[in-house]
Amino acid sequence: MEKFKEGHAGKTFHTPAPKLEFQKPVFKKKRKVDLPKASEHPGAKDYLVKRGLDPDEFFYAAKFKKWANTQTRAFDNTQYDDARIVIPLYTEDGDLFGFQGRALGPSKVKYITIMLDDDIPKVYGLDKMDKSKTVYVVEGPFDSTFVDNAIAMCGADVSLESLGIEDLVYVYDNEPRNKEICQRIEKVIKQGKKLVIFPDKISQKDINDMVLAGHDVESILKSNTYSTLKAQIKFNEWKKL
Repeated sequence: MEKFKEGHAGKTFHTPAPKLEFQKPVFKKKRKVDLPKASEHPGAKDYLVKRGLDPDEFFYAAKFKKWANTQTRAFDNTQYDDARIVIPLYTEDGDLFGFQGRALGPSKVKYITIMLDDDIPKVYGLDKMDKSKTVYVVEGPFDSTFVDNAIAMCGADVSLESLGIEDLVYVYDNEPRNKEICQRIEKVIKQGKKLVIFPDKISQKDINDMVLAGHDVESILKSNTYSTLKAQIKFNEWKKL
């Protein structure tokens, strides 16, 4: 009755339709590398082909520091610049979140890693991995290209916990006299994770060299994967410290 008296009810009263205002969705454009492919530069192409690598997978920067500064403020001083092969780091959905520069000539710093997003682990190959299968974690991007479903750590302090990978196998360089590598392997064993311990018949220090020497790397990795007590025994036999 109160509503009727106030004119808020009855046949003559009509509630105005509400105005619905929607903002047009803004889609973030995925970042990509705006450089020529390494295959377009003779020096970069020659280096990669000699290593058994595909030059179309990587890029070339004639002045790496200068180009890096167009992506983010990476260097205060670009005076001592050099040419580098650029290795892109993409998220799982293909967005550029960082990159590495690999020196083509003599350099005190062989690799330079630049991050555009520090919240993402420094890992190469996220855009190509299949989490439903075994994922191999190797030490360098170049090595990862020779192994099916492999990613590469672009730093020693990389944490992979946030990636949600169920079956990880760590593959460290075959350097039994390298104290730092031995410490990393020991840490992984103590954490109960799976890793590869290379057999004595393999003399090459990394996967790239093994491939160039004619080894079946995929077979070696699968037949030399260990964990827990078996891994500790194999590690004790392998290390030369």
